[in-house]
Amino acid sequence: MIKRIKFVGIPILSVVVGYLIFALAAFAFFQISGQPPHQSAPVSFMVGSTIYGCVFAFLGGYAAAFLAKRRPVTHGVAVALVLALGAALSLISTIGKGAIWSQVAAVALMAPCAALGGWRRAKSSLPGG
Repeated sequence: MIKRIKFVGIPILSVVVGYLIFALAAFAFFQISGQPPHQSAPVSFMVGSTIYGCVFAFLGGYAAAFLAKRRPVTHGVAVALVLALGAALSLISTIGKGAIWSQVAAVALMAPCAALGGWRRAKSSLPGG
């Protein structure tokens, strides 16, 4: 029973850690910048924060894949799904109440970067990768 809990727990924990890498970085970014994520922003800020979010989404997917040790792409995709789900729920709750650029960027660009992080980990863990 303990081995089963450990086997199930580590993959789940790895996805949680991967998502937290993204989410805490995003939270810190918006806190430090003073820019609310659900309000209009200058294009330069939107581009910069999207790139920042993509980098940390990639790192989150990579970290989840690394920590899980098995099926790295699956764990990167799991982080991407959690990220996209959170962004989609935020998008639905924000429509008509504020800007939606950050949620659209998260679903369209950042979530795929998390999956890409898992894929990159898979490639780097192969012999010669």
